[in-house]
Amino acid sequence: MLLGAPKRAFLLAAVLGALALPALAQDFKEPPFFASLPADKKLPPLAERLPKTPIVVDAAGQYGGDIVTLVPRPRDIRYISTYAYTRLVGYDRNLELQPDLLEKFDNEDDRVFTFTLRPGHRWSDGSPFTAEDFRYYWEDIAHNLDLSPAGPPEFMLVDGKPPRFEVVDERTVRYTWDRPNPRFLPQLAGPLDPGIYRASAYLRQFHAKYADKAALEEKAKQQKLKSWAALHNRMDDMKEQTNPGLPTLMPWRVTNTAPANRFVFERNPYYHRVDRQGQQLPYVDRIIMDVSATGLFAAKANAGEEDLLFRGLSMGDIPVLKEGEKAKGYKTLLWPYARGTELALYPNLNTADPVWRGLNRDIRFRRALSLGIDRKTLNNALLFGLGHEGNNTIVPESPLFSPELRTANAAYDPAEASRLLDEIGLSKRNGAGIRLLPDGRELEIIVETDGESSLVVDGLTLVSEFWREIGVRLFVKPQDRTVLRNRSFAGLTVMVAAPGLDNAIPTALMPPTELAPMRQDNYAWPKWGQYVETKGKNGEAVDLPEAQRLLDLYDTWMNTGNREVQRHAWREMLRNHVENQWTIGTISGALQPIVTRNGLEGLPAKALYSWEPTAMLGIYRLDEIYWNKAAGKEARR
Repeated sequence: MLLGAPKRAFLLAAVLGALALPALAQDFKEPPFFASLPADKKLPPLAERLPKTPIVVDAAGQYGGDIVTLVPRPRDIRYISTYAYTRLVGYDRNLELQPDLLEKFDNEDDRVFTFTLRPGHRWSDGSPFTAEDFRYYWEDIAHNLDLSPAGPPEFMLVDGKPPRFEVVDERTVRYTWDRPNPRFLPQLAGPLDPGIYRASAYLRQFHAKYADKAALEEKAKQQKLKSWAALHNRMDDMKEQTNPGLPTLMPWRVTNTAPANRFVFERNPYYHRVDRQGQQLPYVDRIIMDVSATGLFAAKANAGEEDLLFRGLSMGDIPVLKEGEKAKGYKTLLWPYARGTELALYPNLNTADPVWRGLNRDIRFRRALSLGIDRKTLNNALLFGLGHEGNNTIVPESPLFSPELRTANAAYDPAEASRLLDEIGLSKRNGAGIRLLPDGRELEIIVETDGESSLVVDGLTLVSEFWREIGVRLFVKPQDRTVLRNRSFAGLTVMVAAPGLDNAIPTALMPPTELAPMRQDNYAWPKWGQYVETKGKNGEAVDLPEAQRLLDLYDTWMNTGNREVQRHAWREMLRNHVENQWTIGTISGALQPIVTRNGLEGLPAKALYSWEPTAMLGIYRLDEIYWNKAAGKEARR
């Protein structure tokens, strides 16, 4: 698929590249891991466990071994579904959508999507993966008010209406909307799998439609749950990984539950990918996650205790990590973090204080604050001078990038900043040189933050020094993230500091949701976002023409399957952000350290790291990494 081409009907084959299957079934090579299974757990031959059309990858690794990593708390084992990245459709390294679990898909103008499953594909327990698993989700979960009180997920609604769902045959399902739904495929490929299918053969035993309701209610009561629906939801836990009995389609399946300090994921015997040698992926037999305090992650990596580690590490850990490489036998990959900016300031355009609301809505005020930041000093102090200075925008690797997006109104010019503040009418100062608001208060901006990023907090300390030169006082207020969000939603924040755009490497195919005032979790316009999310029941209607234009452009993107029209919408939205300085960016391009033990191979030496769209390591295929001497790489037990 060419992302730049207007979309008509097209098919995408499942094979990634022109790779041939092993010629005969006997060419498939069994993972030794399954050889030691007891007789009552013996598996069918590999040729019978694979789909008839598995994905064949261009890799050449070795079977065996474990990977030991860390999580800060038991609940964080759920992130394996992000970086193991098994999706109906997923991004490849060129950020183009490819079938994964699907054999192929047909897309007619972003309105009609026909999905074809791989013949013979099975869940990890050996049960067939068929159209019934999609029907079960759609009819028995998404449209069951006990299980889904809010109904189908929002991304599957167009003008508030769900699609028409059809089971065409055992391997084919179809979703049809009257108008385009270009969000559908990107959402399926996102870092969080929306799971529009379920392991129906397993879950029916917990559903009141298929099992005795009274018995289910009694079982729920025994587990201190309120109803059969709560029991079903507990057992149907694709995201949290808390039910080892739930079949999966991922490369590894969880084998134990909390409370525990170690969680073990073992290879899925029915996984749908093989390499050219006929070896079934994943190469590595087990992923082992040990629970440890985040503050110890870098020290444990430095001591050579981990095989693979990335979540929980930051750029500030690089010196410690580099120091232990030679002695402890590991290497530290440094991948640029594809984020809009490491430290963004979000003036709240919906703040309840009328004086601050007026200032935050004045483009001259926002621009003055931007011009008053010495980004070069921030870069040297926080990113060792390796970052990029400028606005909160996309990175050059995106096909939508243009240089002025980063640089416009982002130079250090305190004289111009002071002139703009004077022009607004903030020319009066107190004895300490701090400007005064029209009501006589000091121009002291309380910048609230969740305190989770030391870079953000340290950066604010420097920004306070820069702003003092232009007569602005900055007070940093760290707090719990939930408290901060609730204050923002209520209009109580004046300004918030947080990282910038999550997806800084977009293509025209991806929805520009972060750029429009349509989500209440955007600290720049929480009330506008509430209004859109609640369809006018809460929050405030957008009342600035420049911001309304962003909503109009988002609608333009949503209502077409034409990639060129979508590309124009994206570019105008990006320019709109730069011209209006809705957020104030500072520096981007932090490096994400990724620790890998010597001998663990398959990851690129350098690549972009992000939550969206790369799913952390997801698009680089964790199932393809391997030990080059597997026998000597068993985990410490």
